[in-house]
Amino acid sequence: MFCRQPLLLVLVTGTLLALLRHVISHGTEADKGRRKVVHVLEDESGAVIVQTAPGKVVTHRGGSITLPCRYHHEPESSDPARIRIKWTKVTDALQFHDVLVALGRQQRVFGTYKGRVELEDAGPGDASVIIHNVTLQDYGRYECEVTNDLEDDTGFVSLDLEGVVFPYHPRMGRYKLNYREATEMCRQQDAILASHAQLHKAWLEGLDWCNAGWLEDGSVQYPISQPRDQCGRKDNPAGVRNYGYRHKEDERYDAFCFTSNLNGKVYFLKRFKKVNYGEAAKACQRDGASIAKVGQLYAAWKVQLLDRCEAGWLEDGSVRYPIVNPRARCGGPEPGVRNLGFPDKKFRLYGVYCFRRDRASGGAQWTRGAPTSTSASPANGTRSI
Repeated sequence: MFCRQPLLLVLVTGTLLALLRHVISHGTEADKGRRKVVHVLEDESGAVIVQTAPGKVVTHRGGSITLPCRYHHEPESSDPARIRIKWTKVTDALQFHDVLVALGRQQRVFGTYKGRVELEDAGPGDASVIIHNVTLQDYGRYECEVTNDLEDDTGFVSLDLEGVVFPYHPRMGRYKLNYREATEMCRQQDAILASHAQLHKAWLEGLDWCNAGWLEDGSVQYPISQPRDQCGRKDNPAGVRNYGYRHKEDERYDAFCFTSNLNGKVYFLKRFKKVNYGEAAKACQRDGASIAKVGQLYAAWKVQLLDRCEAGWLEDGSVRYPIVNPRARCGGPEPGVRNLGFPDKKFRLYGVYCFRRDRASGGAQWTRGAPTSTSASPANGTRSI
């Protein structure tokens, strides 16, 4: 009786070591590939196992992108016609928005995704979806759920967009916007409220701004690259300062907006004389375009490398100009979009930046399931002056 216990312990230990070696070797082999897969959840029955790509998939507005998701069964004994696939977008506030539901050959797409989303259907076990003509609002986290009768598993994929973050306040002045108004202001400027991840990335690229602004999750933050007393004390370290989550109706701040690739072109309208705001808007219309929005000018600066040392009117009544290659006569040593504020619309005279939309709004060329980015950005980041 006493001899059987050590033998049993040896057998159990040997089994665990063998299992551990299998897990380690499996992880090592997966690490060798460029596109890793991870088991998000696996219960003891092993009926359904979902695999998704770790990290983020990246595209830009107007492109197409595949959100990868695969599944398999252990043992492999499931009828494909009884597999239910559901894609959902999950917001930071834990709100769920249906994207696509498929059962066998039947599919249903919801809301703004109609006509733009389809299953990749690249073979057995493929639950990936393709999003065409990606919009700014598509940015975020998605859940892939696969159900077989009573067994289910889920995985998550984050969709990121190439683009630029910019601070914004309206003509009425700084710290005038509650959360809802900040959201609307960004929308009017061809943008969305930035996420914390987008603002943090912009800070890493050099964005320095001393006024706090709303972010998409309802928090209020601001990025400081060069600490100084008027921006939270000089002896505080550089970073993204965070006021936390604020009351969305009662409290008022500026906004940090995010925009991405343009489905068109921003250009400075060449004229022999400068004009007031009303004349500027009409001049763009006569040229078959519209007066550019702030977000469109930032996107043109970031993506199209628009560099123009001439101030011009924008749609919101502000006057700005984009600098990629800094020079002494163009407003300082750093690249950025220079802002001259909101001059009198009737009596102040400037040039104008126009926006002409592409006739075919698809943007860059994309291969099914394999997005290729064509955007570029200034080497010195997104510092705004």
